[in-house]
Amino acid sequence: MSHNTPRRSAKAGTTEPLWVRWTLTGIAFAFLFLFLVLPLAAVFTEATRQGLDAALDALREPDAWSAIRLTLLIAAIAVPLNLVFGVAAAWAIAKFEFRGKAFLTTLVDLPFSVSPVVAGLTYVLMFGAQGWIGPWLQAHDIKIVFAIPGIVLATIFVTFPFIARELIPLMQAQGTDEEQAAIVLGATGWQTFWHVTLPNIKWGLVYGVILCNARAMGEFGAVSVVSGHIRGQTNTIPLHVEILYNEYQSVAAFAVASLLALLALVTLLIKQLVEWRFEREQKAAAALPPERPLAASVADPV
Repeated sequence: MSHNTPRRSAKAGTTEPLWVRWTLTGIAFAFLFLFLVLPLAAVFTEATRQGLDAALDALREPDAWSAIRLTLLIAAIAVPLNLVFGVAAAWAIAKFEFRGKAFLTTLVDLPFSVSPVVAGLTYVLMFGAQGWIGPWLQAHDIKIVFAIPGIVLATIFVTFPFIARELIPLMQAQGTDEEQAAIVLGATGWQTFWHVTLPNIKWGLVYGVILCNARAMGEFGAVSVVSGHIRGQTNTIPLHVEILYNEYQSVAAFAVASLLALLALVTLLIKQLVEWRFEREQKAAAALPPERPLAASVADPV
């Protein structure tokens, strides 16, 4: 019995006693229940406190529909733009050496260290009526702040690191051997990207897009500053929840908040499916015999 215990501990990846592992696991689950599961349950409970019909009526209200449409529109604009930027930035940082590379990497991380409220104030300072180019914008009847373009800019700022930061370590770990082999075999730059680089990063790319979309739909600080809180026009779902709660419409506020929480849960489910598919493909690839390098198939496509 004593000989099998070290083997089981090594297999589990730890040498701690069983009671220590169970205690740590229990603390983790208790923490998650207290700070994650319980608040989510409270949101859905409060949303249906006066019945399901009252919650649905709050979601059918015109201002709520406007907030939902605007949130989806902002995400539909910001996520594809961040997708293009994230792939380009990650490709440049991970695959090439150039002057200013460290500075570009620092800029990618900037939104993680700057408060979203400060980012929103920066856009007001630039594009507001008293801002640097505000008078010129007013003279040409162009609205940035307190309009949809300002919300898009603020959302892009707070979400653009997610895709790039997901891809950079993945691309760095993969190296440049396959890309160089494809170029030696006669592939062009675009062929190398589409047939070699992109297939190798597809699951990391999907994962980054999911995180970016979740943050875009739930962003509050920067959007709150640049939106102007115009009901039915510039209020996203988080801003609409705040207005309803400040007006003591608690059932309506929690009903709309439950929709945002539901979107977050769906995002989490998609994230788990992506991770499961990625792990499944990794196990399947490890079980297969070595194949001809992918780069070789670029030069002689069927």
